[in-house]
Amino acid sequence: MRNREKRKPSGREGRLLSGREDKFRPAPSAGIDYFRIAAAFLVIAIHTAPFSIWNKNVDFLLTYCFGRVAVPFFFMTTGYFVLAPYVRSGFRKKRSFYRFMVKNTAVYLAVTALYMPLTIYSGNMPKDIFGWGKALAFDGTFYHLWYFPAVLVGCILLVRLSGVGCAWMAMLCVTAAYVIGLFGDSYYGAVEGVDWLKAVYAGIFRVSSYTRNGIFFAPLFLMLGMGIAFMRELYPKRVCVWGLAASAVLLAGEGFLTYSLKWQRHNSMYVCLAPVMFFLFQLLLRFQGKAPAFTRKGSLVLYVIHPAVIVVLRGIAERLGLTKLLVANTFVQYVSVCAVSLLAAFVFVKLSASVGGRLRKS
Repeated sequence: MRNREKRKPSGREGRLLSGREDKFRPAPSAGIDYFRIAAAFLVIAIHTAPFSIWNKNVDFLLTYCFGRVAVPFFFMTTGYFVLAPYVRSGFRKKRSFYRFMVKNTAVYLAVTALYMPLTIYSGNMPKDIFGWGKALAFDGTFYHLWYFPAVLVGCILLVRLSGVGCAWMAMLCVTAAYVIGLFGDSYYGAVEGVDWLKAVYAGIFRVSSYTRNGIFFAPLFLMLGMGIAFMRELYPKRVCVWGLAASAVLLAGEGFLTYSLKWQRHNSMYVCLAPVMFFLFQLLLRFQGKAPAFTRKGSLVLYVIHPAVIVVLRGIAERLGLTKLLVANTFVQYVSVCAVSLLAAFVFVKLSASVGGRLRKS
């Protein structure tokens, strides 16, 4: 086709094109791996509002519109590198998928335990069994931990939907779930006045505090990542650039519209976030090759550790009388949290690699 540009397949992708789909494995991409770090920094921005010290509208645009690409990006990497090979193999290649699920479950439980002191300190400990179930299945016991159950639940749902053998049915279900989620998130004010819809969402919020979870949010972006992995040809670069630019403008407009109308109960889910991610992900895939291993492991550590760094830096600032500089100045706070979190991530990855190497030799 003349209007598409072909990807340079890796050896494994080449075997896929020759018919050996059981060997399907998307090629590594330095662009994807480097953006993992950028996405982690965007998550930190979401939790610190760095530009609000100067202008809250600018901060909203940069952080709570454009910055919202971060978590969908992580979902798409899972869809691209984990779900796509598993589904394309006809669900025969279970080992890598099961390894991913077990590893992320273990990390989730470990990090939940690690953050337990801060959870207790903040007064957010679940009060009963229902509260624990809600926290572990959807919300997370600390505000950033919701990602782990979201990706686990989303993967299970998408695998089940993919197993029915009808791609259109799976796509329809995932899209419908996202639309439902939109009206519990950025568009909540548009339906809040309708009594029966308000009652429906009240029921949803009783089970999950937000609709940005593994049922309504994660599956769409997991499917987008998986769908791009199935594409034999990427869209041309110029199409992706213009598509990303146009959808980003629309995303900004959508964000400001729902914000100015005071519809937003939360601001994680937008209609235009899907096309933004579709074009952005393809552009990142064009940067071939391998990035340092730290970009993969370090981005996870950055995501996990930064809320603890925020708390520690606030405590230090209070003791040293630097609250005005390190906390009230949100940009300085953001830079400080990024720097300390990055250093901690680097040390952790180096130490874990060293310990792992010694254990393998012993």
